[in-house]
Amino acid sequence: MPSARGSLDWSPALAHPDLLAAPVAAALAATASTGIAAAQVAPIDATLADTAAFCAAYDVAPEASANCVVVAGKRAGETTYAAVMVLATDRADVNGVVRKHLGVRKISFAAHDDAVSLTGMEFGGITPVGLPAGWPVLVDAAVVAAGDVVIGSGIRGSKILVSGAALADLPTAEVLDLAQH
Repeated sequence: MPSARGSLDWSPALAHPDLLAAPVAAALAATASTGIAAAQVAPIDATLADTAAFCAAYDVAPEASANCVVVAGKRAGETTYAAVMVLATDRADVNGVVRKHLGVRKISFAAHDDAVSLTGMEFGGITPVGLPAGWPVLVDAAVVAAGDVVIGSGIRGSKILVSGAALADLPTAEVLDLAQH
């Protein structure tokens, strides 16, 4: 039966920095006294990193998988980047809730090259842990309430298992009702 742990072999993320993007490993090491430090990591086949393929291959429940997207909002020539976290079963209301919350006139998903270069992470593995300082991390309330969730590790070759509530403790995290209904 699908679950958050699925069929993966999880181990403490802090003990396996080789399975994490450099900014993710640094952020986990710097948060040793918080809930996010309890994160676990598991290697996966990088060709199966996309959510649907990952959940099917590793018996992970989609409702226990949280996706992170990077958005870019613009107002008066200024660009604001933010991370948006929603469960894999939901879609974020980017043009409504996220745009209004960030106070921007226009918003879109960040360009692939910008998301990769600004985060230091691989596209398809971007995670809210280790993002540039000051970036808002908007976490859907359903992610916080979900218990353990699987998120990216900054690379496509692994995933992180962490309490959804721990994501709310990230330095710039804000919990909102982000999912479209």
